[in-house]
Amino acid sequence: MSRDSSKKGPQQAREALRKYTRSLLESIVRPLARTGVSPNVLTLCGFLATLPVAYLLAKGHERVAGLLIIFVGLFDALDGALARITGKVTPFGAFFDSTLDRFSEIALYLGLLYLYRGATLETVLIYLTITGSLMVSYTRARADGLGVECKVGFFSRLERMAVLVVGLILEQTLLALIVLAIFSNLTALQRIWHVRRASMRDLTESDH
Repeated sequence: MSRDSSKKGPQQAREALRKYTRSLLESIVRPLARTGVSPNVLTLCGFLATLPVAYLLAKGHERVAGLLIIFVGLFDALDGALARITGKVTPFGAFFDSTLDRFSEIALYLGLLYLYRGATLETVLIYLTITGSLMVSYTRARADGLGVECKVGFFSRLERMAVLVVGLILEQTLLALIVLAIFSNLTALQRIWHVRRASMRDLTESDH
């Protein structure tokens, strides 16, 4: 079996799941689309809804906050679906969504940072997690600016949020932070390597 064919199965399964999820979300937002609400308003509401969750984290209500993150995450999924079915997919909308996603993550980790103030290990892990999260996003954005597609990596925002939610709900926040600190930064390094290989390949092809 070739290397490409070994990757085809998981990729096809992921694509099938993405299509199913997209169809489901679009069916959910159709009634909302009739109200004329803007996708950007939904994006903003999702960010604002994150702030009380961050406050709960700061106060130590980790399990409740973990459950609420799942609910708040719906806004992140629904704004894109709303933009597609209303024909309001715009460059600014994509930019606005990505930017507020970063602010949302920062707000959540700020809540954890306040909760664990004075605890050296947790503070360092939260710092590394925020750094990795931002660098995962930056490497993709910078690569896109150079014309290189960079969606590789095993810890995109969805995976990061899933690990955080599970850790909070199970009250295993320290373990979740260890996983996040390591794998978010590894994903950033993985993307750097991917862009390097793509750049070297393009350079080699141009020489021929």
